[in-house]
Amino acid sequence: MLNRRFFLATTASALSLLPLSAMAQDKLPVVATFSILGDMVANVGGDRVAVTTLVGPDGDAHVYEPTPADAQAVAAAQVVFVNGLAFEGWLDRLIEASEYKGAVVLATTGVVPLEMAEEAHHEEGEAHEEGESHVEGEEGDDHGGADPHAWQSLANARIYVANIEAGLTAADPEGAATYAANAAAYLAEIDAVEAEVIAAIAALPVERRSIVTSHDAFGYFGAAYGLTLHAPEGLSTESEPSAADVATLITQMKAEAILAVFMENITDSRLLEQITAETGAKVGGTLFSDALSPADGPAGTYLDMMRHNVATLTAALGSS
Repeated sequence: MLNRRFFLATTASALSLLPLSAMAQDKLPVVATFSILGDMVANVGGDRVAVTTLVGPDGDAHVYEPTPADAQAVAAAQVVFVNGLAFEGWLDRLIEASEYKGAVVLATTGVVPLEMAEEAHHEEGEAHEEGESHVEGEEGDDHGGADPHAWQSLANARIYVANIEAGLTAADPEGAATYAANAAAYLAEIDAVEAEVIAAIAALPVERRSIVTSHDAFGYFGAAYGLTLHAPEGLSTESEPSAADVATLITQMKAEAILAVFMENITDSRLLEQITAETGAKVGGTLFSDALSPADGPAGTYLDMMRHNVATLTAALGSS
């Protein structure tokens, strides 16, 4: 972890050296905390916005450490878009370091959060003890027991889009018609992808709808589309499963004849490799949970990510 005093001092120095011309942009400068949210903001903002994403493709926002360059980007922004639900535990430090006083838009405002299991709640609380996010619109520790991965439901993605459109319109009223049109077009794409996801999962026999993933990032997906999910890690990749937890999961997999386990692009594969060796389940492929792939990868956008994930899931479960 960066030394806090060094971080603040380095940031202040860097900002003082940044010429005003470099900070001035024709487009509305905005920041999104991670790649999935950044893609949503870019879709709604279109040509009127310049989006800086802090945690990029294949990055793990659970364990991210902000840099002075991140503070520069936040300081120069007119709007900062965040997920909330304690996902960005480092956010308060970054806002303080940047001395940012502008609008912070909570993309999950209006989402009905899923509650994590008690054990995962305990682990997540420990993981975020040093830096809980308390941005405007959150209810402090009340969200500490909530699953932050709300974007895994396309219905929730519609809520994200509405909050993004409202945030951009408030910052740039002259662009209101553009943002509304972009949002409407994007919502139509979301509707189409959700129809594909629902049809693909519905085609699977009920007994083939139980899987294991690296960490517990797909709760909203499972709840929305009818999958049962298990994970050796909690909701944060900072949590470490105990040997007893792993043994319990292995026993459960054998008892329920769970057919496939899935890697994630942001987690270490070794634990799942151990589980597959002991259960005989096959590795069904790689899912994208908290981050997109690079632009030339299989999940370069949010909607490509959802398509890739459901295609990977159904291919593995349908052929097992």
